[in-house]
Amino acid sequence: PMRKLFNFSAGPAVLPEAVLTQAAAEMPDWHGTGMSVMEMSHRGKDYMGIQAQAEADLRELQDIPAEYKVLFLAGGATLQFAALPLNLLPEGGSADYIDTGVWSGKAYSEAQRFGTVRLAASSKADNYTCLPARETWQLDPKAAYVHICGNETIGGVEFQQTPDVGNVPLVADASSHILSRPLDVRRYGMIYGGAQKNIGPAGLSLVIIREDLLGRARKTMPSILDYGKQAENDSMINTPPTYSIYLAGLVFQWLKKLGGLTEMARRNEEKARLLYDTLDASSFFRNPVAKADRSWMNVPFTLADEALDAAFLKGAAERGLANLKGHRSVGGMRASIYNAMPLEGVQALVDYLKDFEKTRA
Repeated sequence: PMRKLFNFSAGPAVLPEAVLTQAAAEMPDWHGTGMSVMEMSHRGKDYMGIQAQAEADLRELQDIPAEYKVLFLAGGATLQFAALPLNLLPEGGSADYIDTGVWSGKAYSEAQRFGTVRLAASSKADNYTCLPARETWQLDPKAAYVHICGNETIGGVEFQQTPDVGNVPLVADASSHILSRPLDVRRYGMIYGGAQKNIGPAGLSLVIIREDLLGRARKTMPSILDYGKQAENDSMINTPPTYSIYLAGLVFQWLKKLGGLTEMARRNEEKARLLYDTLDASSFFRNPVAKADRSWMNVPFTLADEALDAAFLKGAAERGLANLKGHRSVGGMRASIYNAMPLEGVQALVDYLKDFEKTRA
């Protein structure tokens, strides 16, 4: 049966209906094996085939060159905040961080525990409503890497282009916008992200890393956090999050059937434009983000009168528009419109915004 609601949650987030239906059908018995994928040995040929296919499909979708390794890991992007400096920041070296909101700030704070990290640019003075202008970045040409968060899920700020950081490896937390549009992997030393926004269920994180950056981990590094060791072991130093990887693989196949990331970008831009145009045309709702830096994935907005927030959310729920409450740190509303959110969902939200403004403003 078709679902009766549109889920605007920031993560764990909406998954494609077709993927959920297929997973449900395959749940008790995968392809006549008599077993569910979640029961399979990660060392058995059936499961290893599933993981290999998921990697091949991701490589094709994202055009990942052969000299990059793809790792399927646990622990979310937050674990990578610590694993990253332990792998890439040598004793006595330093790394540069660009501060564009909550998540890049968390990555920066975590990295400080493991070595010298510099805040090379920040948009804090602008209340994180824009990206810091590239000419304000104070980059160190000797840095081990430059870190950005490609899309700030809470602030709704997104890099529309890959920034040029010279010869220093660029590292991006792409948790909330990976696979939403084409991305030139070659311009990054490493791309990582949690899966629970655009890829699949929680429990899985992806690391895409250039081979020449492997093998630099500190001697005291836990093996399980060592990207080089994980690459040598096909992400199987221990049991990987097998069922989450299987579901991610179904999402990759869904994306390929749609026509890949160029088609996904077309859809995402159309959804975002519809919502932002509606907010901009309204005197009752507003989005605080500079137009050039607005996220296609996460759209925060406020009501002119916050005393109406509860009524707005109640009315939304009655219309089957779920999880629109903003992050507790900023308040207001937030609509996350990831790949799996159909245009009809955004249209339903826009219709509700207009009706609410008519009756309440």
